[in-house]
Amino acid sequence: MSRIGFLGTGQIAAPMARFLARTGHDILVSERNAALAAALADEHGALVVPNQDVLDRSEIVFLCLRPQIAPEIIAGLTLRPDHRIVSVMAGISLADLRDLCAPATDITMTIPLGFLEQGGCPLPAFPNAELMYRLFAPENPVIAVADEGTFNKHFAICAMVPGLLDLMAGSAEWLAADTGDRDGAEFYTTQLFSGFLAAMGREPGALAEARDALATEGTISLQMIEALRAGGVGETLLATLEAIGARLIPTS
Repeated sequence: MSRIGFLGTGQIAAPMARFLARTGHDILVSERNAALAAALADEHGALVVPNQDVLDRSEIVFLCLRPQIAPEIIAGLTLRPDHRIVSVMAGISLADLRDLCAPATDITMTIPLGFLEQGGCPLPAFPNAELMYRLFAPENPVIAVADEGTFNKHFAICAMVPGLLDLMAGSAEWLAADTGDRDGAEFYTTQLFSGFLAAMGREPGALAEARDALATEGTISLQMIEALRAGGVGETLLATLEAIGARLIPTS
């Protein structure tokens, strides 16, 4: 088992720390989010220490800082050549990470979401997926990605999650306006999508196959798809994915 440190203890770091603690690793967390750090200490035996102590006492270091402040924080710390670094920060390129984390050279980038703690969270990894396999598989499938541009497009897909949640929340509010039962409307909307996706196959082409099985001629499902397409929803989605991917193109 390894000593694993977290710089930044927010809503992404905490589920990873809980998962790794349960699988037998020793966890150190920074003091940045006092409430989450205290909960990890109380419930999972994590040590809460200053940033430099996280580095000094860890073999593997997860960088979970906000990208806007990460360079300033990391620049004030001292890393070792033997540190293994994992970054979950969008918009900081591998080249920039190598500069910030020198003399450490073993750097991996990945994209976790909070449900990693329960398993089933796909983890794109670049440039080396080995550490992600060792820490998080088989509970969470690891996807080795060949280049940084493609890795950043996985970030763009990840950004769809809050977008889809926003559409679902708006739909639930629309239903609640008629039923008068906001909780029930949200439960129905959430359970409908989560249950359908859980039962759907995972083979290639399953998304389009499931869509086409529902949206047959004359159905309200087809009416929904045609209306969304006519309204330009698909084009807007693809344009936004491209814009996010372009925003994350490495600049160094």
